[in-house]
This record gives sequence, structure tokens and C-alpha cells, in this order.
Amino acid sequence: MSFFTSEYECKLDAKGRLVLPAKIKGNLPEASGNELVLRRGFEPCLTLYPMVEFKKIYSKISGLNEFNEEYRKLQRNFFRGNSVVELDGAGRILIPKLMLNYAKFEKEVVVVGMGNRVEIWNPELYESHLISDPGEFSELAQKFLDA
Repeated sequence: MSFFTSEYECKLDAKGRLVLPAKIKGNLPEASGNELVLRRGFEPCLTLYPMVEFKKIYSKISGLNEFNEEYRKLQRNFFRGNSVVELDGAGRILIPKLMLNYAKFEKEVVVVGMGNRVEIWNPELYESHLISDPGEFSELAQKFLDA
């Protein structure tokens, strides 16, 4: 199982390539090889999965009943925003243009370890999706951890 954590400030090169931080690369499972899945996030970010982690989600979503309209909508929207990317010899991934535009990336991004996946954010958009009030964060943690 993968375990990604922490935040990293990174830069994209002129071709839209991102060098993954060493701690992220070091936690990639060998079973995934150099293949990763990059997808549009539910928020305006990109989500990067090791192939073995993505296959777990893929299995659940592709196994939904195609005769149910809600399931088809979920499948259509989930699978349309995916791209298999390869880690090159320099530890970079190439982010497709459509995804660069979706996430509003320019030169700088924030890479965030999220347990079994990694989120990649435009720094300004990332800040706007964080909880700024410690009390609100505490209440949310209590709500879900006491459940």
C-alpha cells in the first residue's frame, strides 16, 4: 500500500512536466512500475494514483450496473478525466494540456500527499480549499474520528 504525505512546492517546466518530489517517488509501489494514473480531481486540481491504487477504484466504478442512469453518469465523468502517464528517467511526468488548463496550472504547483494518492494544485486555488479556522478543523476532525 502506498503512503503519501506532506506538501511540496514544485515547478513545471516549459513542456508541462513535473518532477515528482523524492519522498513521493520513494513511496511509489514497485508493482506500479513507471505507470501512474493522472485524473481530474473533484476540486480544481489533479489527482495522481499509483496504478495499483487506481485499479482498486477502477474496479469499483467499472463494476457498477450500466443500466442505471446515475451509475453511467458517474462512470462517464470519472473515466473521461483520466490519463496514464509514465515516470521518465528524470522522475518527471508530462501533464496533458487539457489537464493543465483544467487545474489552472502556470509555473508553480503544490504537490500534496493524500495517503493513497497525490493531489497537484495551483497554489492559490489550494489555499482557497484549506480550512483556515482551527476551531472548524477541530470540529470536523472530531465529527469523523468519533464516528
